Amino acid sequence: MRWNMMLAAVASLAATAMPAAAQDQDALYVRSLAATCANCHGTQGRAQPGSSVVSLAGMPAEHLTAQMAAFKAGTRSATIMHQLAKGYSDAQIAQIARYFAAQAK
Repeated sequence: MRWNMMLAAVASLAATAMPAAAQDQDALYVRSLAATCANCHGTQGRAQPGSSVVSLAGMPAEHLTAQMAAFKAGTRSATIMHQLAKGYSDAQIAQIARYFAAQAK
C-alpha cells in the first residue's frame, strides 16, 4: 500500500512538471526568435540611445504586429525589414510582438 502511494505521488509530480517544461521550452523558443532582432534593435528590444533604429521593448503587440505585416506585404518601405519579415510566419510575428510588448522600455 505504501508503495502505491509513493508511485501515485511520483506520477502526480511528473504530470505537473511536464507542462512547466513545455512552457519553458516555448519561452526559450520565443526568446530565440526575439533575439534575432537584437542586432539592430538592441538586446531585449532596447535600441541604443541616439540610434535611428526603433526600440521594440514595451511597444504594444498590436502595433508591432501591424508594422511587421506591412513590412511583410511590402506596403511599408524599409532597408531590410521587408526582407526579414517575410521569413516569419504570422504566428511567429505574434509571438515576437507579445515578447517585446512584455519587455520594460
